[in-house]
Amino acid sequence: MNTLIWIGIFILSFSVMEFMAWFTHKYIMHGFLWSLHKDHHKKDHDSWFERNDAFFLFYAVVSMSFIFIGNYTSFWYGWPIGLGIVAYGFAYFMVHDIFIHQRFKLFRNANNWYARGIRRAHKMHHKHLGKEDGECFGMLIVPFKYFKK
Repeated sequence: MNTLIWIGIFILSFSVMEFMAWFTHKYIMHGFLWSLHKDHHKKDHDSWFERNDAFFLFYAVVSMSFIFIGNYTSFWYGWPIGLGIVAYGFAYFMVHDIFIHQRFKLFRNANNWYARGIRRAHKMHHKHLGKEDGECFGMLIVPFKYFKK
């Protein structure tokens, strides 16, 4: 029974992170921390790294903290919560940084309906270079209007 609870918490944590990605992007990245996120929309430097990458570090610390707490206290839920956050971070990195923005040249020829929908949705978001008016959504679940045959 504990295994099922553990798996359920992991899946719930992963799923909640999709909401957190949307919320963070809409209200924090395009809000009071726009100064860190704006170089993602309009690159103003020559570095491979972006100031926007600081958000990755924040979530890495959050996930490591849950794993640490799960390991060193009786709050064993910290393990599946922390690993759910890590798994979402990995999925987000693969879709957003590798597949869409091609920070590493992989998956360039993917052309199925999901790949086209994700690219189309992200392109619509990036057509707005400013802080306002950028349509925000999660990275793995996007509105169906972007999935056309």
